[in-house]
Amino acid sequence: MSTSTHASSTDSRPAAARPEAPLVLTTEPPRPLGFWDQFATWANLGISLFGPLTGALVVATTGSVASALLAVVVGCLLGGALLACSAVFGARTGAPAMVALRGLFGRRGSVAPTLLNVAQNVGWATMEIIVISTAASLVLGDAWRVPAAVVAGVVATAMALRPLGSVRLLRKVMVWVVLAASVLLFVQVLLRPTQPLDQSGVLGFWPAVDVAVAGVVSFAPLAADYSRHSRSARSAFWGAGLGYGLAAVAYYTLGVLAVSRLTGDDLIAALIALPAGWIALMVLMVDEVDEAFANIYSTTMSVQNLFPRVDRRWVALGVGALATTAACLLDLSRYQSFLYLIGSVFVPLFAVAAADFFGVSGKVWDVSAHARLRLVPVLAWVCGFVTYQLIAPGTVPYWSDAWAWLADLVGFSAPSWLGSSVASIVVSVVAMLVLGRLAARTGRGAVAPRG
Repeated sequence: MSTSTHASSTDSRPAAARPEAPLVLTTEPPRPLGFWDQFATWANLGISLFGPLTGALVVATTGSVASALLAVVVGCLLGGALLACSAVFGARTGAPAMVALRGLFGRRGSVAPTLLNVAQNVGWATMEIIVISTAASLVLGDAWRVPAAVVAGVVATAMALRPLGSVRLLRKVMVWVVLAASVLLFVQVLLRPTQPLDQSGVLGFWPAVDVAVAGVVSFAPLAADYSRHSRSARSAFWGAGLGYGLAAVAYYTLGVLAVSRLTGDDLIAALIALPAGWIALMVLMVDEVDEAFANIYSTTMSVQNLFPRVDRRWVALGVGALATTAACLLDLSRYQSFLYLIGSVFVPLFAVAAADFFGVSGKVWDVSAHARLRLVPVLAWVCGFVTYQLIAPGTVPYWSDAWAWLADLVGFSAPSWLGSSVASIVVSVVAMLVLGRLAARTGRGAVAPRG
């Protein structure tokens, strides 16, 4: 997939005349996005009410502010690197994320991650709308929870109908308003005295890194959906990696500091209780809509890997309605388990993708409808996934029990200091590099036969 359509990031043409994302997969994408467009977009996506919640999980896992801050930096660095590499896939191929994975797994092999990505995107869109409605109910009263969810869902869906127009809006307006609100929250939190941390849930440094990595890598399956409109691979890499990585570090840090200085079991409520905190939280609540938009739009891109000629607007309307309805019925009680389960799938997947794209395939992937199934990346992905699950099976009923049973069966007992994300990344990358180069050298096992 390629394109010759370009536009300046400072395009002065009327909105109706500016390039917009194609409605079907078979249309070549315009490439109007430069570095600052992508940096601002990903910074906005990284600035989220989920950031402080994730930071709170990190500090609870370490039991130390200093260790938590280091875990945030390490986790965001690892996750940001995978996110940045994922953005390059789209810039190089011109394909959305799940279509780009045809180059890794073949067309048939890409179906599995596509279905998983649809499930996670719908889940994340729902979670984003939930956190918006929860914040609204804390500020305005319980009666506003459902109306806020509906409004957030409608706005996010409308943004997904015109994604490149929404990117321009984020770059020009929201990033500055959100920056002011962020500064206000940091100042108010830092003015509060420190207090002892609860040590009852401490697991260690590397498990805390896992939480930070999972939060960042959850956006890696979305990266190419936007970077396919990038003018260069370099701007895609640095725009996504720096934009999201720096914003995630800042907002995870806000959560770490807030837990160490504010009282109460509800972190969002504690932030709202700060002087003018409700104003800042209202700004962030509005900004949170862009995360829901990103997940809704990327669901449409994933669906187009399966049905290339389907109009993405109809898919966006259906996904938006589903996520909004689910948000009115669910709560945040399973958030940590949700993060771990997503990480166990997509951390090794995009580690394998980066290793293959940059280290095995020479930055050339076949993303056509005829791309053949490649067995080596599938095997490397399975190795990384199994590694992750054996170390951190999570708390999802039956699922975690099955992995605990398997660990006992093979006699595996992970040391408490070992992080599942780091171990999974190392295993995935080594497996892909070794098996991929061996397959290339022997000329066997790289692809499955047609038929």
